[in-house]
Amino acid sequence: MNFPLYIAKRYVRSKSTQNAVNIINFITFLVIVIGSAALFIVLSAFAGLKTFSLSFTESFDPQLKALPATGKIFTLSPEQEQRLQSVDGLAFYSKEIEEKVSLEHRGKNHIAYIKGVDSNYTKVTGVDSTLYIGDWTINDTQVVAGLGIANILGVTINQFRSPMQIYAFKPGKGSISQQSISSLYNQLPMVIGGVYAVEADLDNKYVFADLRLTQALLEKDSLQISGINFKMDDSVEPSAVRSEIQSILGSNVQLKNRQQLNSTLYKMLNTENVATYLIFTLVLIIALFNVVGAIIMMILDKQQNSKTLYSLGTTIKELRRIYFVQGILVTGFGGLIGVLIGVLIVWSQLAFSWLKITPSLAYPVKFEFINITIVLATIIVLGVIASKIASSRINKKLVDL
Repeated sequence: MNFPLYIAKRYVRSKSTQNAVNIINFITFLVIVIGSAALFIVLSAFAGLKTFSLSFTESFDPQLKALPATGKIFTLSPEQEQRLQSVDGLAFYSKEIEEKVSLEHRGKNHIAYIKGVDSNYTKVTGVDSTLYIGDWTINDTQVVAGLGIANILGVTINQFRSPMQIYAFKPGKGSISQQSISSLYNQLPMVIGGVYAVEADLDNKYVFADLRLTQALLEKDSLQISGINFKMDDSVEPSAVRSEIQSILGSNVQLKNRQQLNSTLYKMLNTENVATYLIFTLVLIIALFNVVGAIIMMILDKQQNSKTLYSLGTTIKELRRIYFVQGILVTGFGGLIGVLIGVLIVWSQLAFSWLKITPSLAYPVKFEFINITIVLATIIVLGVIASKIASSRINKKLVDL
């Protein structure tokens, strides 16, 4: 057996004759356990929050989306559409057109976006799963609006006698003063057939309408659209057919996946995660100063033993290695126990939802093996540094008789 490891294991298991040293060692071990458990729980909580936040984008955003490289509108020719239908691995695609409009109902007004979509839209996104009331009914007379829009305008579903008015500015040039007000916009009365609810910003933003009706409202022809949404077969990665779709649509169109469509949200969540990790790592660094102090106290407590070992032929390097290994064992074992405690707490939250944000919504957490690796690696690296600093206190003067 490795001699420094053998002695270090005995030192870890044995108690000091001085009660103060035992208390310091216990507190040091407890700090490591609590610190590693807290780091794992916080990382799991942020992973859960990230998944929870991104679940909104999965309802609204497709796996892959085509957008104009410049401007708001591009043209999809019948030849291009026919080629898209023959792309291997492409399950569905849906065309859309989007523009800012003014909404009015019984004297109440709101600025929102009308999104004209075709019948395949619910096949490429999960937006219909967000319905709060009513049905996903989109036709020549009915639209689907957000809960925020319905509340602002004071409109409910199926109000056929007092429909919501949609106003869209007509495309063109010229001075507003030279034209009558009524000639500046197109007006469309529509009944809300369904109301979706996701989160405040999205609930206040969109009215979903029929694609052809929206194109007519915006005075666009049937080939002019502002986006195409794509869904791949379950066995195919979006990146596998991305290049083929790009070659069909040409350089005037850019393709974006969910992460690129929500780049600001992803950056914010990742930055928060890194910042939280660094803050807790700083706390662990401060806490692991206890390891340095505990090992130095152990060196002083075992000074006579060290002198005996030195007299028996143990080198200074081997004595330093004994206390170095002891520090690694304490931090490694403490980190492992802390992670196990953290895993149990996270598992209990997933199983029993004992911590809730609202009476019906449990605080989101997510178990990821990568977090176990991160915590253990952090503890071990910091433990190595702390043990190296403390064990360097062993010198020839300390063990001289």
